[in-house]
Amino acid sequence: MRAARGLWAALALLLLPAGSRALRDGECEVCVVFLGRFYQSLKDNNVEFTPASIEKELLKSCKEAKGKENRLCYYIGATSDAATKIINEVSKPMSHHIPVEKICEKLKKKDSQICELKYDKQIDLSTADLRKLRVKELRRILEDWGEACKGCAEKSDFIRRIHELMPKYAPRAAGARADL
Repeated sequence: MRAARGLWAALALLLLPAGSRALRDGECEVCVVFLGRFYQSLKDNNVEFTPASIEKELLKSCKEAKGKENRLCYYIGATSDAATKIINEVSKPMSHHIPVEKICEKLKKKDSQICELKYDKQIDLSTADLRKLRVKELRRILEDWGEACKGCAEKSDFIRRIHELMPKYAPRAAGARADL
């Protein structure tokens, strides 16, 4: 009888969702990469590891962040237009040198959207057929380079602009394309 109760208890523990489950591989990708790079920059710049100084540096880093990283900063409250402020959930654990994976795990409990952020796939410009890409993808290539295509109305305009800028931003890809 006791063995059966023990078996039921073990089975119940296995089936119940775990509250403190570790992050799976690839989960919270943007959070782990961004905070990992941020932590390394703090160490490289010999910043004092106090919550206040970390918060100040995080606000600076978030001003320069773009795309998904900017969205992460918005979620943790490190942008001027953010509605919530859970920035202390990053600065305090980081001041104690807690691994960024654990910090992101705690942030996930506060706001699950944080771990839903994923980086966009990078397009290999040396092999990609630009004519087969969507205009949205062509636009994103230019945005990643910090460029715009003013007056572009058709796909061919975007492709022409990418070919013009490729030697500047992706010289290897431009060289590989010249060989084709």
